[in-house]
Amino acid sequence: MSDSSQKNLREIIKFRLEKLSSLKENNINPYPYNFSVSASIDDIINNSKDFEINDVNIAGRIISLRKMGKSTFLNIQDMNGKIQVYIKNINLKDDLYDNLVRKLDIGDIVGLSGTTFFTKTNELSIKAKDIKILSKSIRPLPNMKEKDGKVFFAFEDKEHRYRKRYLDLIINLDIKKIFIQRAKIINDLRLFLNSNNFIEVETPILQPLYGGANARPFTTFHNTLDQKLYLRIADELYLKRLIIGGFDKVYEISKNFRNEGMDKDHNPEFTMLEFYCAYSDIYDMMDFTESMIKNIAVSVGVENKKNIFEKEFAKVSFFESLDRFSGFSFSKMSKNEVFEILKKENIEIDKKHGYAKCLDKAFSYYVEPKLIEPTFVTDYPRELSPLAKVKRDNDGSLVERFELFVDGMEIANAFSELNDPIDQKKRLEEQSKLKELGDDEAQLIDHDFLEALEIGMPPTGGVGIGVDRLVMVLTNQKSIKDVILFPAMRNEIANNK
Repeated sequence: MSDSSQKNLREIIKFRLEKLSSLKENNINPYPYNFSVSASIDDIINNSKDFEINDVNIAGRIISLRKMGKSTFLNIQDMNGKIQVYIKNINLKDDLYDNLVRKLDIGDIVGLSGTTFFTKTNELSIKAKDIKILSKSIRPLPNMKEKDGKVFFAFEDKEHRYRKRYLDLIINLDIKKIFIQRAKIINDLRLFLNSNNFIEVETPILQPLYGGANARPFTTFHNTLDQKLYLRIADELYLKRLIIGGFDKVYEISKNFRNEGMDKDHNPEFTMLEFYCAYSDIYDMMDFTESMIKNIAVSVGVENKKNIFEKEFAKVSFFESLDRFSGFSFSKMSKNEVFEILKKENIEIDKKHGYAKCLDKAFSYYVEPKLIEPTFVTDYPRELSPLAKVKRDNDGSLVERFELFVDGMEIANAFSELNDPIDQKKRLEEQSKLKELGDDEAQLIDHDFLEALEIGMPPTGGVGIGVDRLVMVLTNQKSIKDVILFPAMRNEIANNK
């Protein structure tokens, strides 16, 4: 912010503080405890005739204000809409107009009572009979102008909008609608799973060992336990313990944390749905996942993409898609050959990374951006999936796994879960060797989980769905920051250095 802007801001705040003092001097409480609201602005707009005679109590934030002597027009906004209010001094009691209305500013929150009427320009309005200040705004909103019923504002820088989300939500009702849709999507996920007899559970966020995914963790320390702990990167291993314990269908909608880079598809703190069903495999889970997402797409009312969710989701194998989109025969290549191709394409890769990591980088580069319509990718290399069963009727090089891609990004990942404790131990030992070689995303050996597997886990299908990405797809957003209310941001001081 420039020096002149800072000076102007200080002057505005000073002027508003003077108004605040004036309100108090006139025995007007600028921050009362409550206000009885009898209708929302949406209710009034949809049933305006009901309030032509009967008084209505509404509350909201002032987003425009026009004072004309002894009359004032203002627009107030609540959670779902806005409406014009007409205030005339003779309609108010005592000196309320001079003592309160003249002290109002854009940004103040007010409560008022009155009746509806239509202006000469046929705009639905409320004629105020009483008005109360509910919260005096000391700091001004970004510059707001209104034309033809639309609000225009000088608050378009996305980084500022993410940092000051409260201002973004006040000014931009479309942003608020996205998060209302997000809440509906999460609720619909719960309803669908509950209706299919899944039990919602909660598992630890602080874990003595991290596992269930290939990722770097955040670490912390518990003073009383004198123990290093990790924020979970996935809840998979705990949910499987519950399957072992006799819960046949479980799910959790959880916050997960991965200490990795940020881009349009990644935030270090994200929301994940994981669900597990005993006596099933990925093919059962594939049908179930497709049905669930189609059901939610209909419920939410997806704009611009309705047709892609109506038809059957496409299916393609990992190597088939990789060979098709790259023009190479990756399925026949060694790790060194894959590595050399990645280097020629200037894809960031380290020679210490294993075969699986190289294939994953190649897939991300060549295939993911091409998978726009819903597509299940199946038959992944065994090295990429240490928690999945090997593909039946195969030489053991592939596993039963699918990932679902939409709009060029993965939104779901599923396994026919590995329940052979001997094979699982061997796979995790292989991961441990990769970690020793420098792969800091390789998984650790969780001996307690292996012990649980030795008790016996039934055949199980498991699915993880990135809720933030699903919301992106269903609300047509291009960045994960647009569907997370408070996304991770670099420190502003660090930015200014």
